[in-house]
Amino acid sequence: MTTQIVTLHTDTDGIAHVKLNRPEKHNALNMEMFFAIDKVIRQIKKDPAIRVVILSGEGPSFCSGLDVQGVLTKPANALKLLWKWLPGNANLAQRVSIGWRRLNVPVIAVLHGNCWGGGMQIALGSDYRIASPDCQLAIMEARWGLIPDMGGTPGLLACVSGDHAMRLAMTAESISAQQAEKIGLISQVSNTPLDDAQAMAKQLVARSPDTNGVIKRVYHGLWAGNERRILAKETLNQIKILFGKNQRIAVKRELGKTDIPFQ
Repeated sequence: MTTQIVTLHTDTDGIAHVKLNRPEKHNALNMEMFFAIDKVIRQIKKDPAIRVVILSGEGPSFCSGLDVQGVLTKPANALKLLWKWLPGNANLAQRVSIGWRRLNVPVIAVLHGNCWGGGMQIALGSDYRIASPDCQLAIMEARWGLIPDMGGTPGLLACVSGDHAMRLAMTAESISAQQAEKIGLISQVSNTPLDDAQAMAKQLVARSPDTNGVIKRVYHGLWAGNERRILAKETLNQIKILFGKNQRIAVKRELGKTDIPFQ
């Protein structure tokens, strides 16, 4: 029997429970998981019975980021992740984050363990983030000489001030749940994050789904502005970065293969 890499279960209250299910790899994102998350988001979008989504991860971490070995060993995978018809469209890598924002229902992310890189981008797609005290959070792309380009930028802009956003993105440092709560990156630190998410979901289910949907659209529109422009800027600037010498130097420095200065 094949284990589902992302599971979806909807209870009788209309609360959909989505779980990343690759615990042996700390839910690191391989191609199968990218496609599975995208598929689940589309399933939820088509189901009018779903009123709230709770997103979590099985095992020791919510999501430790990109499975570099599993994704980048085949050049075709990069094309599958980054391909889009127009710059403002969301590619596969961006849809696993921005897709949650585009749902017409509230999404609550339950975070624990490591929430790094791509995992942080997915969490930024949610409307609320409740983290356990042990959770560590980081925007990791700068370690590899890259910029964040997975569609989490609109969510980041809605959560934190510009200086905090730039520091997280430029330094790639990992911060604690307590630090994240202080700057607004997460909504709440809790010893029982899943229970608190369930309690919040029940509150939201008790309200009109029309009201929840309109509030979400209006508020996201006010905070993030033009999402298509942001997605285009992420992609076009990442392409420029990828063709530069410093990106290759950054990878070698991160792997300990060189100490030559950036150019």
